[in-house]
Amino acid sequence: MLYKRGKTWWIRFTAPNGERIRRSAETDDRFKAQEFHDRVKSETWRQAKLGKRPLYTWDDAGVRWLDEKSHKATFSDDVQRLQWFQPYFRGVLLTDMKRNPIMQVVDLKRKEASAATANRYLALIRAILRQCVEWEWLDASPMLRAYPEDKRRVRWLTPGEAQRLLKELPPHLRDMAEFALATGLRQANVKRLEWSQIDMHRSVAWIHPDQAKARKAIGVNLNKSAIDVLRRRMGDHNHYVFTYKGNPITQVSGKAWWNALKRANIENFRWHDLRHTWASWHVQSGTPLFKLQEMGGWESLEMVLKYAHLAPEHLAAEAKNIDSLLSGIGTNLAQQENNNEPKTT
Repeated sequence: MLYKRGKTWWIRFTAPNGERIRRSAETDDRFKAQEFHDRVKSETWRQAKLGKRPLYTWDDAGVRWLDEKSHKATFSDDVQRLQWFQPYFRGVLLTDMKRNPIMQVVDLKRKEASAATANRYLALIRAILRQCVEWEWLDASPMLRAYPEDKRRVRWLTPGEAQRLLKELPPHLRDMAEFALATGLRQANVKRLEWSQIDMHRSVAWIHPDQAKARKAIGVNLNKSAIDVLRRRMGDHNHYVFTYKGNPITQVSGKAWWNALKRANIENFRWHDLRHTWASWHVQSGTPLFKLQEMGGWESLEMVLKYAHLAPEHLAAEAKNIDSLLSGIGTNLAQQENNNEPKTT
């Protein structure tokens, strides 16, 4: 039978095995609720009488995924993406999650945002459906190919640009930005930094595993610039390092940030690019990539290789290997030109 709770229809019936089924149809449309009721009732009959595998929906998979993956560093991103998918996949059987209808939905996100963003949404669907195979809810997951992405150059500031930006930022954001440039810490780690994570005597700080994106602890050596920022922040708050009017800072890329960029005449720059700037400066100053990887808390060296082109000096000796060949070619060309010149008397 169907009944309402508020504006939402619910279904209720007794399965052949005596189990009482009660479930929300998650719709205020009676026709859709009746369709959902009939499908669920048919499924329970098939399970009880024919021994068929239970048929699960996308909603079932999403709930179990969130229950099992609550430890993920990107858990909040998963929640947000699943909420975006809900209007399209609510109540859809996993057996009906085929490639074409999935790609049609994800293509909406590509048109709305970008190929890179759509690929993140696609990766979540792919991961959930593969997990459904492990849960034995599906026999196989569909092949979902990622969209081609444009290779973007790393955006970083010159020291002069950084100085202009820091000058234009309000004090609380200036301190955070300068600390990010000095340490390379991600936005979340700077915003939530606590005094208990800092040892001023040893000039070190640490990011706990549950605070790090790769879920591995990060040790931070505090240089003079970072220490100077911390000394300015002392006494403002007993718990958090960076606050505004006595409260922890929750938003950095707001109006004040964008206005400061405009006044500093800096375009196409995000807060996360402060981390790119820190890494780029290190590579250009001779910091080896494997040490930069450890300093930045990257999970693999591959993630650091995008900065390698900024310091090609280590290949200087190899670049000279063909000097002798080019020198010979140049000498021969010069001789030929001299021989072809008309002789004057």
